Amino acid sequence: MRVKKAIIPAAGLGTRFLPATKAQPKEMLPILDVPTLQIIVEEAVNSGITDILIITGRNKHSIENHFDRNIELEMVLENNKKFELLDEIKKSSNLANIYYFRQSIPLGLGNAIGCGRSFVGNEPFAVLLGDDIVYSDKPATKQLIDAFEKHNSSILGVQKVPIEDINKYGSIDGDFLENRTYKVKSTVEKPNPEDAPSNVAILGRYIITPKIFDILDKQKPGVGGEIQLTDALNTLADLEDVYAYEFEGDRYDVGSKLGFLKATIRAGLLKEDIREEFIEHLKDIVENEK
Repeated sequence: MRVKKAIIPAAGLGTRFLPATKAQPKEMLPILDVPTLQIIVEEAVNSGITDILIITGRNKHSIENHFDRNIELEMVLENNKKFELLDEIKKSSNLANIYYFRQSIPLGLGNAIGCGRSFVGNEPFAVLLGDDIVYSDKPATKQLIDAFEKHNSSILGVQKVPIEDINKYGSIDGDFLENRTYKVKSTVEKPNPEDAPSNVAILGRYIITPKIFDILDKQKPGVGGEIQLTDALNTLADLEDVYAYEFEGDRYDVGSKLGFLKATIRAGLLKEDIREEFIEHLKDIVENEK
């Protein structure tokens, strides 16, 4: 069955980016000139996803506004013959069929995914977390969809991380098969490095079968007193085959300030109209810091 639906959780409070996130969602902070959430949505669309459910919370109205049309702004840009900008803002309104569900109480990632049960129905679906941006030739989600079509089972997007950083992520215990693929035996959410089954971390991209919803309905709170998706995936691996795929690409953790800054620099280097001047500026900064 083709994967055509995705869930993007965007209900967090963004406390690591206060005061910037006091009045605007963290997901709307721009990587250069494109909101983080739009980058995630574009990855889903470029992977073949047609229907997207964004899980929102209080004070997230600007997310819906961003993906809606702004007729007044379109008219101003058209009258001023700023057609390139006009195309850009129209693009964000026509990316996919986008729906919204407001999570009244943030009870963890597993709870957020569970909110999408009626949207997903009995289909496999993608999950894309907004804290991870991946620069790659083939979208990370498309890589996972290709793996799903081969195995017809849930696929976890993974990469290796330094073992001292594994307590920031979910970790898998699995057997390496071939072609960047693991057969998952179990998963652990944010283990201490000495307790981690591996340094293979689950990094914000998933293709999941609908069986997960029955598990989430019964899932007890885990780390942080929240309903953890990793715990539910651990149970899923006991019931049916689950695989992990080590996706290719440069991943940035934009949920951290340093990762956000690195991703912004990368975006600047990809902009042809500012690239050369930006490189010279970075060289000057480095030279002056010596």
